[in-house]
Amino acid sequence: MRIIFAGTAAFAERALRALLDAGHDVALVLTQPDRPAGRGLRPAESAMKRLARERKLQVCQPVTLKEDATLARLRDVHPEALVVAAYGLILPQAVLQLAPLGAFNIHASLLPRWRGAAPIQRALLAGDRETGITIMKMDAGLDTGPTMAQRRIAIDDDDDAQALHDKLAALGAEMIVTALAEIAAGRARFVPQPAAGASYAHKLEKGEAQLNWMRPCAELERAVRAFRPTPGAQSVLRGERVKIWRAHCADARGEPGTVLDAGPRGVLIACGSGALAVTELQRAGGKRLAAADFLHGCPISRGERVGATR
Repeated sequence: MRIIFAGTAAFAERALRALLDAGHDVALVLTQPDRPAGRGLRPAESAMKRLARERKLQVCQPVTLKEDATLARLRDVHPEALVVAAYGLILPQAVLQLAPLGAFNIHASLLPRWRGAAPIQRALLAGDRETGITIMKMDAGLDTGPTMAQRRIAIDDDDDAQALHDKLAALGAEMIVTALAEIAAGRARFVPQPAAGASYAHKLEKGEAQLNWMRPCAELERAVRAFRPTPGAQSVLRGERVKIWRAHCADARGEPGTVLDAGPRGVLIACGSGALAVTELQRAGGKRLAAADFLHGCPISRGERVGATR
């Protein structure tokens, strides 16, 4: 099938690779413009762009899809279908109608739950026990189009955003290959999304990564996993930002934000209910360290206060 593929993040790269390996003709890759990255803030190519160049595919990086010149370029490709995954730009109606078979999105949730930009992190933050991939036909709404296929996976207790991302990326790549085969054969069936159970996975805000020790331990432990590897859950120790990379709940009590114990097995911090045993930390400008190594260079005493509690 002749395809235009739109994607930017690593989640999309896995799907593009699967479609190419399955023999699809990817006539054009849409990906967002190179963004500043690293300490030097130099423009960096997305994973999608690197793969496209490796496979000698045409690449288009518009700031918007609303300009006539961009639309004309897409039309000149004469795609049969569009495939979208973690692209980051809204497709206007003119683009959605460009291909005769339609535009299809690989979404990392069980729609209608967690429509929007951050479904993986929102599922973790909410304590969901399962998630999955939905293949949907796109319409003018935000992830509101009819669904073609869904597959569920369990969220394990130790899953973080990266682990769950990798599982879902692999599943999405497998499912879109199967979906396009069904569409090409005329066997695809699309079901409208139910109104019940709809929720939105709003884009992550920087301030959300700041742990509030008044909250229950279970919520903070989920936040540590949801914000790993980026942006990293954080708190404040002696006026300095500290990132908290690994932690688990413990059966202990105390004034929220108070260090109850600090030793080789971790830094135990009281929460609104229970306590969080922090086992991997990082000072600003430093390296990620196991608690024992962190405490060797930065001792913490019982009774010290951590972060904001309101």
